[in-house]
Formats: sequence, structure tokens, C-alpha cells
Amino acid sequence: RQPQDHLQRAQHYTTPQSKMGNNDFLMNFLAGGTSGAVAKTCTAPIERVKLLIQTQDANPKIISGEVKRYTGIVDCFTRVASEQGVAAFWRGNLTNIIRYFPTQAFNFAFKDGIKAMFPKADKNKEFVKFFLTNVASGGLAGAGSLCIVYPLDYARTRLASDVGGGEKQFNGLFDCLKKTAAAGGVGSLYNGIGVSIVGIIPYRGVYFGLFDTLSGYNPYQKSDNNIMRAASKFLCAQSSAISAGYASYPFDTVRRRLQMQSEKPESEWVYKGTADCFAKIMKEEGTSALFKGAGANALRTVGAALVLVLYSEITRAMGTSS
Repeated sequence: RQPQDHLQRAQHYTTPQSKMGNNDFLMNFLAGGTSGAVAKTCTAPIERVKLLIQTQDANPKIISGEVKRYTGIVDCFTRVASEQGVAAFWRGNLTNIIRYFPTQAFNFAFKDGIKAMFPKADKNKEFVKFFLTNVASGGLAGAGSLCIVYPLDYARTRLASDVGGGEKQFNGLFDCLKKTAAAGGVGSLYNGIGVSIVGIIPYRGVYFGLFDTLSGYNPYQKSDNNIMRAASKFLCAQSSAISAGYASYPFDTVRRRLQMQSEKPESEWVYKGTADCFAKIMKEEGTSALFKGAGANALRTVGAALVLVLYSEITRAMGTSS
């Protein structure tokens, strides 16, 4: 029987179904990356404002008084436009696309692959198992993809949080990575990755898990009416994106604060680590400070929702969605 088992296994790896699985992975990769790049470009101004407000208490120029604090979303929008020009709203957007394409592509590609490893659950009879499977596969996919592209995520934060109308601190992606690595070593590019992984699990878990679960109950999910199908998917996606954003926002704030000090020597760091950062923010600024920029983030979730809808529609058009 053993020779037959080996023969069957060899045949399994060369079947058309196996090749189709590889094609599906590639299609998911391309669809996820493309939808992410389009959505991020559309929402870049909102995302930049969110980052500026979120990181201003760790920004050296604002701490020193060289640049005035932003008092809110409207003030930030107005000042960026007047001090840096309208094009500045897209500062770091190319880096964000370079970062986001593999991030989102790996998220979707890994999620579908990881989800296939779990036993299937009937959403009508085993709702809890069905929901937890979606959350777990989404969370693990997010953590895996983050580990791959984290230096790009760091560079995105630093480029977008540059304030004032004077000389830029970094002249692009490679300059940012080079200067940071030169000052603090390669490890400094991964400053904050611990809390990022902790935060990405609830974010991606809720983001993908809730969306997949809501989609399972969406009566228009496979409707031939393009408007009803897209609108219902967007409603599911928007609910998922807002819930995920608030569930993980404190972790995101701590991550951005830690990233803001990466190019400095450790002796000059304001925060010694994740726990110290959480403690200092709550003690010196109040617990609500962990949610600074959350209002702009809620607006930004339109882009996150758009990613899910675009991905779903692209894979439907390619014939790779189930």
C-alpha cells in the first residue's frame, strides 16, 4: 500500500487543481494589491492628517515649539495646505503604495490560504465556529504580512509625519531607511513591531472576520444587480473597517509613537518600550490620548472598506471568488 500512497501523493501535486490553487493565490495577490493601491491613493489626504494628529506629541519640531500643535482635523487640513501646499497631502503616498501593495496582497492571499486550513463551518448551524475561523485567519494573515513589510510601514509613518514648510527630514523612502539604519542599526527599522503584531491581530481579525461573517449573511452578495451587490458589500465593509479601527487604535498610536524615535540613539528615546509608552501616554496626556486622530481615522475607513469591495469585485470578475 505504501508505494500506492506515494504515487497518489505525487499525482496530487501535479493535478490541474493544484495548478489552479497557485493561480488563485496569484490572482488574490494581484487583486488585493491593486485594490489597496487605488483606495490608499484616494484617501491619502485623510490618512496624512490622521498621522500628523496621532504622532504630534512625539514629533521633535512640535515638542520644541518650532511648529505649532494641530488643534483638530480642520486645523490640520488648513495648515498643511497653506504651509506645505495641496500636493503635500500625498507626501509619502508612493511609499505607502509600495508598502501597501505587498501588505494588502499578502493579507488577502494568506487569509484565503490560512482559512482553508481550518475545518469548514456552517454559518447557520455553527455560527461561533464560523466567526472565529474568519477572525483567526484574518488575524494570522495580518501578522504574517506585517512581519514581511514592517520597514516600509515605518518609512511611511516617518515621511507622512514630517511637519512645517521648511526642509524635509527625509528625502524619500530609501533616504529614510538609510538614515534610520545608520543611526540606530537595522533593528531600529523594526521599532514597535511587537505592539504592531499585538494590534494587527484584533484589527485584521475584526476587519476580515466581521466582513466575511457579514458577507455570509448578505442576501445581495452574489446578486446580478451590480448596484445592490456593490452597495451591500460596501455597507458590510464599512461596518467592519470602523469596528476594526477602534478595536486596535490604542495599539496603533503606541506603534506610531515608538516609530517616531527610531532614528535617535536609545539614550534620547522618550519611550523605553511598549509598556512604558502606554503608561506615559495615559499618565501625561490621559487615556483619551490613545485615540488621538481617531476621528480622521473613521473617515479613512472609507478607503479600507473600498479595498474590501474592490477586492471582492475584482476576484468575482476574474472568476476566483467562491
